Amino acid sequence: MKPIKIAQNVDAKVLSRVYGLRRGSVFATTRFLDLGGRAAIDKALSRLAQRGIIRRLARGLYDYPKTHPRLGLLAPSADIIADALVHQEKAPLQPSGAYAANLIGLSEQVPMKVVFLTTGTPRRVRVGRQEIILKRTTPRQMATAGRVSGLVIQALRYLGQRQVDTKSLSSLRSRLNVQDRLQLMRDARMAPAWIARHLRELAKE
Repeated sequence: MKPIKIAQNVDAKVLSRVYGLRRGSVFATTRFLDLGGRAAIDKALSRLAQRGIIRRLARGLYDYPKTHPRLGLLAPSADIIADALVHQEKAPLQPSGAYAANLIGLSEQVPMKVVFLTTGTPRRVRVGRQEIILKRTTPRQMATAGRVSGLVIQALRYLGQRQVDTKSLSSLRSRLNVQDRLQLMRDARMAPAWIARHLRELAKE
């Protein structure tokens, strides 16, 4: 009877921690390894998924789903999924490529491959039709992570020097407040020369 009692205790601990999360939270199996062995945690999470309390998104990745009155179960955002993937390392993340351009308003297309730069472990995970990619990079590339300047730098890098025109810069400028402009001016030195010129231009009133 001992193994059954231990399993029940692990299940209860995992369930208690899940209930302590906010609806819409995403988490990896590794978040629970302090509560028991890997096999026991895997089974506990699998049982909770079967009961509909949590939802399995991909191998070793779950969410505590949020429900909308009309839309039903909501899908977690790429940012929340990426945060869960680097939870143990507490590594910073920087949206990159087409995703950065979408977030900053330079593209209306939501990419199926969402790329984040990180100094943590590189990973790929597919959730539904979307693929989340954590791409390892240098600390220098991450110097502006979490700031509007980082998002602008990555969006402009994605568009490329020949595609950045007056229209795209005007669209960007309309989204920036005074603090954003000051941040762009401070961080221009961290960008490639051609992007730095655009950052300084965007920083002007």
